[in-house]
Amino acid sequence: MRNRQATENRRASPASGSHGRQGGTMVRRVVVDSSANLFVAGTQDIVSVPMKVRVGEREFPDDANLDVGELIEAFSDEAAESSTSCPNIAEWTSAFAGADEIVALALTSKISGGFNSAQAAAKHYLFDHPEAKVFVLDSLTTGPELELLAQHANELAQSGMDFDDLTHELRRYASRTHLMFSLERIDNFVRNGRVSPIVAKVAGVLGVRIVGQASEEGELGVLNKARGEKRALKQLFENMETVGFVGGRVRIRHTENPKMAEALAAKIREIWPSCDIRIGANRGLCSYYCEPGGVLVGFEG
Repeated sequence: MRNRQATENRRASPASGSHGRQGGTMVRRVVVDSSANLFVAGTQDIVSVPMKVRVGEREFPDDANLDVGELIEAFSDEAAESSTSCPNIAEWTSAFAGADEIVALALTSKISGGFNSAQAAAKHYLFDHPEAKVFVLDSLTTGPELELLAQHANELAQSGMDFDDLTHELRRYASRTHLMFSLERIDNFVRNGRVSPIVAKVAGVLGVRIVGQASEEGELGVLNKARGEKRALKQLFENMETVGFVGGRVRIRHTENPKMAEALAAKIREIWPSCDIRIGANRGLCSYYCEPGGVLVGFEG
């Protein structure tokens, strides 16, 4: 089970103040960085804080206005230097504004400084609003697993559950969610030092895809290598079953590969016809690291 870092910040009970109240109503908010792709998932109750992708002299904020196709075209230029950056303290703090109780979820701290920025933002927010409560969780994941965590946090927030019970339940839920992936290229992981040279050589072989998962420590590791999408799909599904998938919620996100995403969904529905599966395209950060052809799957175990 992944040992996710979390901080719960409070200086007083929210009942002692009125910040964020609308006609006496407690304002709860889930805030997540944009690696969860949630600003395209039809939810209005979750606030997304943008990561950023820099290609050459251009910066692409990963928000709802991003032209993902333009970003992919830019980073596909092998001559262009590129990098990514996490939301800063001010951006997290701005996303907290007006809320009494906040759940903030950040991309795994193993590959991003977003968790540290969110923690610092919580302290700044509480200095100005000591009656608030802020829970910050290092998700140890990204993409569609982070999406599941944010959606569940929002369901709990909307249920009216006590805040302490909410954070306990969210951590319990996080212990049974998973992230797996199949990638055709990992050039941007290599450029940013996110994978070992050995893994890079494997992915560089023509026609070979890597199949991997988010580890217990929050690192993105390789489980298998497969020649072609058909074998990769088989290994991806088998790996899902190995960690305990039995038909729970599934979120599939892809970068210019709807065919493989749909094929995985079809394979799951052969055994679990009523499985709650949602498919969508990656946005900025996930498109950058998954690159064209990549597929991510988050699911309940």
